[in-house]
Amino acid sequence: MPNERVLVVEDEEGMREFLKILLGKERYEVVTCASGTEALEKFNEENFHVVITDIKMPGMDGIEVLDAIKKIDPSVPVIIMTGHASMESAIAAVNKGAFAYLLKQARNDEIRQLVKKAIEVRTLKRENRFLKQELRRRLSERKIVGKSERMRKVFELIDKVAQTDSTILIFGESGTGKELVAREIHCRSNRASGPFVSINCGALPESLLESELFGHVRGSFTGAVRDKEGMFAVAKGGTFFLDEVGETTPAIQVKLLRVLQEREIIPVGGVKPIKVDVRLIAATNSDLERQVKEGNFRADLFYRLNVIPVHIPPLRERRDDIPLLVDHFLKIYCKATGKPLKTISPEAFEVLMRYDWPGNVRELENVLERAIVLQEGHVIKPEDLPEKLRSTSPGSKTSVITSSNLTLEELEREYMLKVLEETGWHKKRAAAILGINTSTLYRKLQRYGCDKKLREPVGSAK
Repeated sequence: MPNERVLVVEDEEGMREFLKILLGKERYEVVTCASGTEALEKFNEENFHVVITDIKMPGMDGIEVLDAIKKIDPSVPVIIMTGHASMESAIAAVNKGAFAYLLKQARNDEIRQLVKKAIEVRTLKRENRFLKQELRRRLSERKIVGKSERMRKVFELIDKVAQTDSTILIFGESGTGKELVAREIHCRSNRASGPFVSINCGALPESLLESELFGHVRGSFTGAVRDKEGMFAVAKGGTFFLDEVGETTPAIQVKLLRVLQEREIIPVGGVKPIKVDVRLIAATNSDLERQVKEGNFRADLFYRLNVIPVHIPPLRERRDDIPLLVDHFLKIYCKATGKPLKTISPEAFEVLMRYDWPGNVRELENVLERAIVLQEGHVIKPEDLPEKLRSTSPGSKTSVITSSNLTLEELEREYMLKVLEETGWHKKRAAAILGINTSTLYRKLQRYGCDKKLREPVGSAK
């Protein structure tokens, strides 16, 4: 493995040679330059882990070198060397992004330790960036899946609002994927490089929730032995997802209103406001408008949160997404468990299509994960599904879908035709059972090449 590379920029030859010898003994590869112009040429051509530059040099000074390097590669730490007379300029350089300043009279150990620390910080930042990228990659596997008309409208709204900083309120039953929608908005926003922080307001008691949200100062309550940053502070520059906001108490609601109005928080036990820079996305599975009318939720907070409402439909209202979701989860959990890709039998598929899914997508995901883990064969059958699904499925006893080698699209087609047969090819009734609208049903019939005119009885809905 090659040694870390240090670029030294110093117009005094004696100082250049001293640093080259000192850092060379630490097994760093040291490259020296006598001017800022020369240094930038080297920096553009080669890779360096840290830069040490004198602040006062003829021509391009150390501040100009710092600015130029930060534009080329912001991750490389720049150490400013200074004499006592230029301390004020060195401190100003640190405020502009320099890693630290170094007195020319510093001891050898101080120089060695500062360079070592700069390289360690750079390594940690790169690792952190890699971990964030890896996390985003893994999260992308848990993408929002759906092609139904209801979900297309959700996707269109996400596209419109992602690039803004507007507050968003997501409505949806438990398990519909509200946090996935919030993450998608964050990842498409200008804040994507910042943190995505989430908290479930219904999972914590009021006292703990207040401390988690806003932080606390030392001694503000029993057990507060040190100052603690709140989640709003942690989310600086990013997005804060406030799940189940309807579960908050009036006291918490007052503080949330302050965040939205003043963009500041006051930690528990504190008196000094702290400015926050976050985009707030809230979510609820309750009827907040009804809670406002009943006096259980502040009207002013509701209107501050409800700038852009996003409604996530329950799974029973978008059944035509079930084949896509089944395919998606089969691939994810077969891969995660190291098992060959399983298929689902037509009878089991019909069970999934008939069920109302009160737990929505999360329940479907859990059902399929359980079946993949426990089922030993290659085909998931009705008996591999929970009893409550089979007992509530009218089609679980008999089925006209018999081929075991159908794709999910073919299964959907066969199930759609079966429902049409059972309803006498009454389009509106069939669409209602399938959980789709009539226009979607017509599109699917056309896509699957079904000759409806030959099978359409007199008096059926057109």
